[in-house]
Amino acid sequence: MRRMFRRLSLLLCLLPPLAQANVQLMVDGVDDPLRGAVATAVDLSQYATRDVSDAQVRRLVERAPEQGQRALEPYGYYDATITSDVQPLGKDWRVTLHVKPGEPVKVTAVELQLDETASRIGSIRRARRAIERLKGQVLNHGAYDAARDALSAELTAHGFLDARLRTHRVEVTRADRSAVVKLAWQAGPRYRYGKVHFEGSQFAEGFLDRYVPFKSGDYFEQDQLLALQQALNGADYFSVVNVLPDVDEAHAGVVDVTVQLAPAKRTIYTGGPFIGTDTGFGVRGGMERRWVNRRGHKWKNELVVAQRLKTLSTLYSIPLPGPNQRSYNVGANFRDADTTTSQSRTLELVGNETRQWHGWVRTIGAHALSGTFTVGKRGNEPDNTPGIDHGRSTLVFAEAALSRKKADNATFVRRGWSVNLAARSTAGTLLSDASFSQLTADAKWIHAFGERSRNRLILRGSAGITRTSDFSALPPQLRFFAGGDRSVRGYGFQSIGPRNSAGRVVGGRNLLVASTELEHYFTRRWGMAAFVDAGNAFTGTDYRPRIGAGLGVRWLSPVGMIRVDVGTPIRDANAHGVELHLVIGPDL
Repeated sequence: MRRMFRRLSLLLCLLPPLAQANVQLMVDGVDDPLRGAVATAVDLSQYATRDVSDAQVRRLVERAPEQGQRALEPYGYYDATITSDVQPLGKDWRVTLHVKPGEPVKVTAVELQLDETASRIGSIRRARRAIERLKGQVLNHGAYDAARDALSAELTAHGFLDARLRTHRVEVTRADRSAVVKLAWQAGPRYRYGKVHFEGSQFAEGFLDRYVPFKSGDYFEQDQLLALQQALNGADYFSVVNVLPDVDEAHAGVVDVTVQLAPAKRTIYTGGPFIGTDTGFGVRGGMERRWVNRRGHKWKNELVVAQRLKTLSTLYSIPLPGPNQRSYNVGANFRDADTTTSQSRTLELVGNETRQWHGWVRTIGAHALSGTFTVGKRGNEPDNTPGIDHGRSTLVFAEAALSRKKADNATFVRRGWSVNLAARSTAGTLLSDASFSQLTADAKWIHAFGERSRNRLILRGSAGITRTSDFSALPPQLRFFAGGDRSVRGYGFQSIGPRNSAGRVVGGRNLLVASTELEHYFTRRWGMAAFVDAGNAFTGTDYRPRIGAGLGVRWLSPVGMIRVDVGTPIRDANAHGVELHLVIGPDL
């Protein structure tokens, strides 16, 4: 007996499967979103890929008009008629629903009650007006629900924590296709802040109070709680920040706030290799103390050792939390640079104050720069080669800088821009070997366009001007050069600029560079670029821009954007061939 069952089972497995009948559903007479609402609401839509019998199709078609009519009511169509047309399509069925939506119901009146105290608040008043503007429009239950919920949310956001929606009703009169919206809120008292309790902090008592953007007794505002959370996250002290208003424990119109914190890792070590055509191959290492003491001081150190650049820097910061997020910073930077046109060894001491200022990051401080340098040297030429300029100088100068950037994505910017402005000046020759004043500006703009934003237009510009009593006393980092990865591609790093009597590039007092680049991405990570750069460093008004153009490859790698460009000079009798440029880093 068992052997017979096994043979029968094997025979059934070898037989072809029974044919399945499906339903192909069509809806006409209306456009989306009404068409989609009807198609989704009817049970027929569930049988596009499911087996269905003839009897089931008949029952489903009978129910479809009523189901479709109910689906149209939230859009204001209460008198819709729906007929069906059923056609066999081979082993399947084609069902077409013909919809006549009829005249829609319109909102003829809006009756809204809200406490006058709440109505005087701007965002609540705007939410109320959004509901009142429903009058005269086609009744749409989704729009009504959204406008009603928005006003309730605004009441809570502005401290009316006991607000209750006492009446919420839409009365529809089918006979004259009209609807009346009736809403009534009881706002109740407006709550104020009580105390802010920090749990899990590693800092001295009172330090974190500076991050709180409100005072005890101020009216409760949800936006201020969000600002507090963002400020604490931005301070980079904590791995966990939860800002929780104690609404359930609130009494007498006062709500306390509990901030739950967990310290982040105190010391961060970073390092790794890098490569760039301006600097060559190198390694970078760093150590940062997120907090040095219970007053929240920070300390950051970095060492860079590359073929053409070596730097050692340290920076100590004293944060002063508050509305402007101020910080006092002192630091030192040793720099040993060896470019195609200059060599320098300098030590720079810096002291400044940074803060948020009308949406910008403002920095005001002083620098003391001292060191030796040579300008105009080519390769490994001896230092006594004629035409090489040698210098040793000490400069003490003030600096004020403004920076701002905006981007929709930190990894791959589709819409964004950045601006950096700086002004530097000595106080005559006080503590300095020469007097100078300098202004610089750098800007970049990125805009994606085309299908799925696969194309990007990138515009870039740099400008600078210097006034000095002795140009020869300025080290290379305070002179202007052009050429290189972030300047005029097709030329070597800092290889463009005014020349001395021996024909060697020594840098200029002024700078003007512009760039246009167009990128196209074939996949999410791979693309190509075409670019044209133009500019030069110059003295006085003798501006003769050099032009470089070329093509490049773009790869959005796991470590960031990698750009490989090949550029060549255009119409330059003194420069030929191609130059390779490699840059790894963010767009802005």
